[in-house]
Amino acid sequence: MCILRELYGVGVEKLRIEHQTITTPSKKKIEISTIASNYHLEVNPSDAGNSDRVVIQEMLKTVAQSQQLETNSQRDFKVVLLTEVDKLTKDAQHALRRTMEKYMSTCRLILCCNSTSKVIPPIRSRCLAVRVPAPSIEDICHVLSTVCKKEGLTLPSQLARRLAEKSCRNLRKALLMCEACRVQQYPFTADQEVPETDWEVYLRETASAVVSQQTPQRLLEVRGRLYELLTHCIPPEIIMKGLLSELLHNCDGQLKGEVAQVAAHCEHRLQLGSKAIYHLEAFVAKFMALYKKFMEDGLEGMMF
Repeated sequence: MCILRELYGVGVEKLRIEHQTITTPSKKKIEISTIASNYHLEVNPSDAGNSDRVVIQEMLKTVAQSQQLETNSQRDFKVVLLTEVDKLTKDAQHALRRTMEKYMSTCRLILCCNSTSKVIPPIRSRCLAVRVPAPSIEDICHVLSTVCKKEGLTLPSQLARRLAEKSCRNLRKALLMCEACRVQQYPFTADQEVPETDWEVYLRETASAVVSQQTPQRLLEVRGRLYELLTHCIPPEIIMKGLLSELLHNCDGQLKGEVAQVAAHCEHRLQLGSKAIYHLEAFVAKFMALYKKFMEDGLEGMMF
């Protein structure tokens, strides 16, 4: 928004939410929500699933073919802001590369992503990379205090700092945790308990189940728990990362390297595949095999 404000002035802050319907070549209709001003358009094409390629082509074509009304006082191009570009399919990314070259004269693109490694090299080479770090603890405390003040709430500085630290510098998570604290108890106290999200507790229990027993029956139970997380819209990458973090707490230095290598391999296969459960279950199964062998070798060493 700061970049857009520098380009066009305060007019970009007059936002409106629009719902657009796009028809695919197979006559399938896709409804997608956008945020727009008179000068820019913000859209998340990955919301369309496997039809994200059509969304990109149609959206950019529509925006690029409409000229600015006052080219003397404003820029002669519009801006399209694409979020979660790293979640686009490879077909959509190649379509984006071709489209951004075709409409360069009337359209500029801002691509937002969490990981540039998931964006194809042709797109990366055509963009200026700007790394935006996560907000600091002090920044999150300031935002929490400002939001609570606008809501008529009094937030102790000690609780704000605990929320910021427990959110791992994730501003959205910190705001949600603050809201959960408000529901749990108000007025706030500096030492009140900060509730964890249900899926994080569930994932920790899943990791404990994996460590406690390594059998086919336990693997089947864990598969059901992974399905439960996926059906509640927890991203598979987050599940993989959370599982790895919890499982590494039960490994020593020698085993940590092997487990991390297995997790990296399964996460890479996860990005290439379409069924996340296969790769999550493969990671759990490989960890069970490594951990059981490690424990058996340790017992044999103690006996001799």
